[in-house]
Amino acid sequence: MGHDVAEGPSPEATTTRRAGRGTVAMLCGVAAAAVGLGVAELAAGLLARLTPTTGTPSPLLAVGGAFIDLTPAWLKDWAVATFGTADKVALGVGMGLTLLVVAAVIGWLGGRSRALALTLFALVGLAGLAAVASRTGSGPLDLLPTLIGLAAGAWTLRRLLTRLDASPPEPDAEHPDDAPTRRAVLRAAAGLTALGVVAILAGQALLRTGRAVGDAVANLVLPKPVRTVTVPPDALATVEGQTTYLTPNADFYRIDTALFVPDVNPGDWRLKVTGLVEREIEMDLADLLAEQHIEAIVTLTCVSNTVGGPLAGNATWIGWPVRELLARAGVKPEADMVLSRSVDGFTAGTPLGALTDDRNALIAVGMNGAPLPPEHGFPVRLVVPGLYGYVSATKWLTELKVTRFDADEGYWTPRGWSALGPVKTASRIDVPRAGDVSLPADGNVVVAGVAWAQHRGISRVEVRVDDGDWNQADLLAEPTTDAWRLWSWQWPASPGNHRLTVRATDGTGQVQTADVAPPAPDGATGWHTVEVQVS
Repeated sequence: MGHDVAEGPSPEATTTRRAGRGTVAMLCGVAAAAVGLGVAELAAGLLARLTPTTGTPSPLLAVGGAFIDLTPAWLKDWAVATFGTADKVALGVGMGLTLLVVAAVIGWLGGRSRALALTLFALVGLAGLAAVASRTGSGPLDLLPTLIGLAAGAWTLRRLLTRLDASPPEPDAEHPDDAPTRRAVLRAAAGLTALGVVAILAGQALLRTGRAVGDAVANLVLPKPVRTVTVPPDALATVEGQTTYLTPNADFYRIDTALFVPDVNPGDWRLKVTGLVEREIEMDLADLLAEQHIEAIVTLTCVSNTVGGPLAGNATWIGWPVRELLARAGVKPEADMVLSRSVDGFTAGTPLGALTDDRNALIAVGMNGAPLPPEHGFPVRLVVPGLYGYVSATKWLTELKVTRFDADEGYWTPRGWSALGPVKTASRIDVPRAGDVSLPADGNVVVAGVAWAQHRGISRVEVRVDDGDWNQADLLAEPTTDAWRLWSWQWPASPGNHRLTVRATDGTGQVQTADVAPPAPDGATGWHTVEVQVS
């Protein structure tokens, strides 16, 4: 008489079970990270609402800010060239993916050693604490949300891994199948992950409204300028697709180091003048608005703009001349630089001469007839013609420190960028667009674009077809040398593939260089070229 023999699991089944356990362990790590971050962000949002803080209690924003601080020039250049004004979105996505992978690895290791997983989780949390501590104005209270989140995440990881460990590693007569237990852990991990994501979003929403300005932008009454400007009709674009002379606020490029737009309460805002001055000055917004403001048309350009790129914009600004504030403070003769500081800790080192000569360097409060939009510096920013933004265009301005280049550095200078940053002559073809393949061969093709050399002006623009002679373009009016100038040229086009090239000459007679150089360390150079096809 035979006996039934219980067969053990096949090697394939054992491998599958172990793989399934590893997957669930990875999800446990993701859930723990989501809970930890969710609790930390929610606590940070509540802290921002309940207690004024000048630091960055959000670990997500702190880590992102720290990453930007450590970004070398070549990587910043690549990010802006690749993603443009969506560089911060790309950073957020990259941070999220990195965190997901790290959390999954910690969970996977936790399936083998809870102690190792908890140790690694703690180290990641300590990195978050270090990032928060590194933010401008950070204090002990700013560390509290990350500490609470770290504790919540570690507790979640330990609990989930303990439940996972409760299922036996191999089936036996007493535990023929532990799948229901695994499914319970999986459901718990998925639910906690979802709750964590919701908490992260809620915390970010609280952070954005923690010191909300409400209707402050709409309610701010701009001062009446003692000197106004008018854009003459013959300076405006007449060609469809050509750059407009004034850039609408909503279309103006935004490149800065703030992951989220600082929410500055105008009632709390102060501007200080410190450093090498006879008299330090502190003023609030009412004091500033009471001064004699002027209007000025100024084109701003980002140093990261590539040849032919879109990171330039022109606006009518309302502001108080910086030279008048500095004269009131009494600049000491040894000074040669002003270090401007933003509420988010960004600094820019501007040559003193650019703020005290006759150019329209402004402490600006208005943009195109309206208060500054929050993303462009509300309530107050700097606008300085002739210099790239990284050494001059500080948004959310809070301090002007009169100093020296040999004593202080702006934010980007120690990261490999030039200390001075004068704008280089540039020109761009707007129409026809690169790749246009249906241009008419009837001599009626209009080539048009824009050129700029702030504070020097544009005296000439020329266009070349293929390797032919240079043809002088028609220049539209130039209301100010501090702004760009529009141009157009009638091309007697012939059928075939062609290459159009543009170059400009500034107001001093200097022709735009053909030498090709990347944006780093002091601005891109070269002639803008587009390839088109005439049918």
